[in-house]
Amino acid sequence: MQQEQAQFRISKVVQSINPSLLLFLAALAAIIFANSPWQAQYFSFLNNPIKVNIGDYGLFEHHGRPMTLQEFVNDALMAIFFFVIGLEIKMELLIGQLSSIRKAMLPVVAAIGGMIIPVLVFYAFVHDGGMAMRGAAIPMATDIAFALAVLAAVGKHVPPCLKVFLMSLAVVDDIGGIIIIALFYSGQIHLTSLLIGLGLLVVTYILGRKGMDKAYIYYFIGFIVWTFFLHSGIHTTISGVLLALTIPSKCTVRLPQLKESLSGFVQDFNGQYEIEAERAQKLSHRQLVRLRLLEKKVERSISPLQFIEHDLSPVVSYIILPLFAFVNAGVTFGGVTMSDLLGLPIAIFCGLFMGKMLGISLFTYIPNKIGILKYPEGMTTRNLIAISIFGGIGFTVSLFIASLSYSPETAEGVNLLNQAKIGVFSGTIVSALVGFFALNFATRHLKK
Repeated sequence: MQQEQAQFRISKVVQSINPSLLLFLAALAAIIFANSPWQAQYFSFLNNPIKVNIGDYGLFEHHGRPMTLQEFVNDALMAIFFFVIGLEIKMELLIGQLSSIRKAMLPVVAAIGGMIIPVLVFYAFVHDGGMAMRGAAIPMATDIAFALAVLAAVGKHVPPCLKVFLMSLAVVDDIGGIIIIALFYSGQIHLTSLLIGLGLLVVTYILGRKGMDKAYIYYFIGFIVWTFFLHSGIHTTISGVLLALTIPSKCTVRLPQLKESLSGFVQDFNGQYEIEAERAQKLSHRQLVRLRLLEKKVERSISPLQFIEHDLSPVVSYIILPLFAFVNAGVTFGGVTMSDLLGLPIAIFCGLFMGKMLGISLFTYIPNKIGILKYPEGMTTRNLIAISIFGGIGFTVSLFIASLSYSPETAEGVNLLNQAKIGVFSGTIVSALVGFFALNFATRHLKK
């Protein structure tokens, strides 16, 4: 009992910490280390090899060598992040705002605009045909966790439809980002590894259809699938998304069945221990069997999809994403010239801040104006423009795409990645600040 109370208290303390704040602090720490006397130690830490061997087989080896810490975070831990994203996408497609064409149309169209226009804005600044053009997808992304944290800071007077709209278009953004990663950021395809990985995904789907509801089975198969995707040439994050789509969303025990079992349990269980003393209690054999059966039914009344998403979300929010920020946000400002800032950084900044706002708002306003689609109740053109600015809060996924766009193995790649980080940070921060004040202004009449 004391252990359960301690776990509950720890859980409450953890939940009281805003994960977006933790993400921001991790990024800030990375920037401080990257521009401090400990710069060399910081980058050396990121290049430490991760060695986990089973006999002669290295679990995290790629291209004949162990992954560095940075590669481990980007290729292994971020696969878990995209696995959770995939679970959320599947839930949205089944019962959320994307579950019907009527519900999905407006955020889908808005998200398409929020992906196309930022890329066009990027190309307006970067069009010389060099390596810098590989980063055109960087301003496409929206960091939904960060954006919702800023939205919550605006206050409870914000119309609920704006939160739903922002969440839905961010989900479509994620789908677009996943497609971009699969098409443009994968390497040379090794067909055998890919086919084995896809075959295992088919097996996972069949297991789900047959009623498999043990999370550890899906975790184990998921690790094996990830291993084959690592050697297939397809980016490993895609394995996380595809695995999520195979996880069953139906419960093996429905709530009416559970309710019936609970009623029978209450009737049969007299509420007394067979033997009870101050230092110990003992159930009868019948009570023990009934409780264990009830425990299993309660577990099976939660779908594997929801159970796994609930289990992994805190791990992603409080461990994986802050760690990702710490190993990827280390931008160095020494040696950055004004001409550098007017190239790639300004392209990403304008893509996030201006491109997202224009793309989302125009692709929503025009269909509404000509009568093809309608604003949801509570949305106006003024608060639409304000909420569109929130789309420019790219951060996590933008940094991730930047790390895929520019290889740190060459001096040019290192320089471009550093510039890209400056663009992501500036675009995200300005979008967050301007979005906060714009939405406050647009909804000021709703304050009580």
